[in-house]
Amino acid sequence: MNFKNYELLTFERNDRVLTITMNRPELLNAVSHALHEEMARVFFEAADDPDSNVIVLTGAGKAFSAGGDFEWLGDQLKGKRAPFVNDAKSMRRIVMGILDCPKPIIAKVNGDAFGFGASVALLSDIVIAADHARFADPHVRLGLVAGDGGALIWPQLIGFAKAKHYLLTGDAIGAIEAERCNLITFAKPAEELDAFVDKYAAKMARGAQSAIRYTKSVTNIALRQLFSSVFEAGVAYEGLTTYTADHREAIEAVIEKRKPNFTGN
Repeated sequence: MNFKNYELLTFERNDRVLTITMNRPELLNAVSHALHEEMARVFFEAADDPDSNVIVLTGAGKAFSAGGDFEWLGDQLKGKRAPFVNDAKSMRRIVMGILDCPKPIIAKVNGDAFGFGASVALLSDIVIAADHARFADPHVRLGLVAGDGGALIWPQLIGFAKAKHYLLTGDAIGAIEAERCNLITFAKPAEELDAFVDKYAAKMARGAQSAIRYTKSVTNIALRQLFSSVFEAGVAYEGLTTYTADHREAIEAVIEKRKPNFTGN
């Protein structure tokens, strides 16, 4: 991999483990257009990296990823953003990059994972979180459909009843409860997270790689099938909701630091 081609992702090698870090700590690793585009290609390139067996994905600083960059979202309201179809293309590549990458992807969730951050983490093969971390998909609070992977993965992990609660309210769930209900793999004390992930990833990197990779591929068949239906519909509906008055009101409310007044329009 040519790491110089990335500005907002940093990389570290530890034997056969490649750690990819979203590096916008001052903004809690909120996804901008540039980060979106880098994420859309990094898993395809990491899949072909000859020097790694396992990928660890994490965030710099206090958060894993706080979701969308509100300046980026605000630009859309001002007509400064490219058509949503371009964002949809990147969304597809991010999700398919994770699902199709033959190498195991471990999400090391060092802090809150909201929106985009939650989707990327939960689509990973193994999710190991600090016990203070929270997961949420608050798209509806921004007047948007949970189209970037939330509607695809949450029901598969915790069932429709619980998933609908979190997706339709945007409420957050703590890591300890997330582990209890099988949303994530493990919740660990924050001071133990790095050591636990390092040991876990190293053990997997020493395993029978062909067997591990083909097992991931087989296990993800159902998710790839759902991708072609649930995810595609979700992206389309999210695109539609970017044109609603409620979405505009939600973004303006965030910028103006007030509660939104939704009208259903």
